[in-house]
Amino acid sequence: MATDLSRRLVAEALGTAMLVAAVVGSGIMADRLTDDVALSLLGNTIPTGAMLVVLITILGPISGAHFNPAVTLVFALRREIQTKAAIAYVIAQITGGIAGTFLAHTMFDLPILQISQAVRAGSGQWIAELVAAFGLVFTILAGLRFRSDAIPWLVGLYITSAYWFTASTSFANPAVAIARALSNTFAGIRPLDVPAFIVAELLGALLAMALAGWLLSVPKPEPEMKAAQ
Repeated sequence: MATDLSRRLVAEALGTAMLVAAVVGSGIMADRLTDDVALSLLGNTIPTGAMLVVLITILGPISGAHFNPAVTLVFALRREIQTKAAIAYVIAQITGGIAGTFLAHTMFDLPILQISQAVRAGSGQWIAELVAAFGLVFTILAGLRFRSDAIPWLVGLYITSAYWFTASTSFANPAVAIARALSNTFAGIRPLDVPAFIVAELLGALLAMALAGWLLSVPKPEPEMKAAQ
């Protein structure tokens, strides 16, 4: 039985809030515990991937566990979610993401409202975000096609990996980018740099959708040859 929209929206807001709280909070904790940037990144990576596994597992049956406007856009274009619901999803995701940032600041006794000063700009960063979002959406679509039961682990492991192989540390999520602009901590991004990140993320998601539509399509059965008369 389908879950009503209000519960789906709460699940999307809650999931995105917890995801961002994990990203920002683990970044703050890691930065406090070590001056080694590589070790801080590792301390930021593992909780994020682990939290994704948990959130997708427990909230996926309610809302689909998008937690990401780029993912919602793809599902809307594939007509797997209605346009009005998709818009509501995006609003819930952005709102939840911002709440997650504020929650992380509160837990670590930091000023709740901050503006990030972390510069994340340049073609390398933008290409990295395109690649990150492309890989994330393709992983989801391929997972749905072949191993839907494994999607929590597939997504969690992909993001864990993408933290390290992309120059941007794989935001891959417009709601997360917006939320992280409000945190002047290890995980932050300067607000001026957010629009380019969002454009790259959406473009990567659309490219993944296009490729998946062809590569993962179900082959049509070959017509049977009629017996010679």
